[in-house]
Order: sequence, then structure tokens, then C-alpha cells
Amino acid sequence: MTPLTDEEIAKRLGSLPHWHREGDMLVRDFDRSDFDGSIAFVNIIAKAASDMNHHPDLVIRWNHVIVQISSHDVRSITERDFALASIINALASPTG
Repeated sequence: MTPLTDEEIAKRLGSLPHWHREGDMLVRDFDRSDFDGSIAFVNIIAKAASDMNHHPDLVIRWNHVIVQISSHDVRSITERDFALASIINALASPTG
């Protein structure tokens, strides 16, 4: 797996609504209205991530789920991270 350059990451972030970069991670905070919504969303993310064999860090805060994606094996952001972020956006709502 090849790490993306800073320029490639910046360009791809332009087409990935609501995500931003924090170091070697793609990060987004999802508002899920309440705790049950947060847990349900985490379960949906877990299934998609397991299907890809690519597992994000997830932080649950009552009505928010913070998703942090990185390719830990190369300590960087890769195309695979953007693929998972896109899937998670699609799972979050019909419009991402």
C-alpha cells in the first residue's frame, strides 16, 4: 500500500464532504442525535469496515461518532482510507 502525498490528500479531501485531515488520519464527526443512534451507526460502520478488512478508530460521545481513518501499517493516508471514508459517508445518509 502506497502512502498518498500531501497534494494528493488535499485534492481528494476536496471531493469528500465534511472530512478533514489530522496528521496521518482522515477525520469526521457525525451527529447521530442520541446515544442509540450513535451505537447503531457504529455497528453499521463496523460491518462495512470488517468487509474491507480496514478498521477505523471510533469515538462515541453520546450523540456523536468521531471516525478516524488511517493506514496504520504504513503510518499514513492511502487510497484505501479514502475508499472507506466514502463508504461511511454513503452509510451516514442518502446524501453522505
